[in-house]
Amino acid sequence: MMQLPMQLQLASPSAREWVTRQRENVRPWTVFFSTQKYKLPLNAQRWSKRMIKNIEYFQSNYMFVFIVLILYCLITSPLLLLAIAASLGACYILALKNAEKKIVVGGHEVSMAHQYAVVGVLSLPVFYIAGAGAALFWVLDTSLHFLSGL
Repeated sequence: MMQLPMQLQLASPSAREWVTRQRENVRPWTVFFSTQKYKLPLNAQRWSKRMIKNIEYFQSNYMFVFIVLILYCLITSPLLLLAIAASLGACYILALKNAEKKIVVGGHEVSMAHQYAVVGVLSLPVFYIAGAGAALFWVLDTSLHFLSGL
């Protein structure tokens, strides 16, 4: 069982429970990376059954690999990291402003959800320029290749 050194502070008890369960279900990495059982399945039906069984058994390990790939993309793409930081910073500033006084536009109070939606929409072109789509599809592609053992 792998113990992560960091402590996550999640507001939702169900989210905390899910993270704890995932951490407890991480299988030994030597078993996860073992290539001794790699054999070409005889047909597509056996391949799909084996893949589903493998995903169920190693779900937490795959989640960890997915998170590591995302972190790799962020570390190797400073522009993407800046774009995400700017977007999160804008959301943080909005939260601070709303704590002081609610934002009113045209006589109507704008909800936090709508404010965050505006930040998200305005962030889309910046994410596009920073290559977020390419990074996302690279992570998905690499994860699927890793999953299928290619």
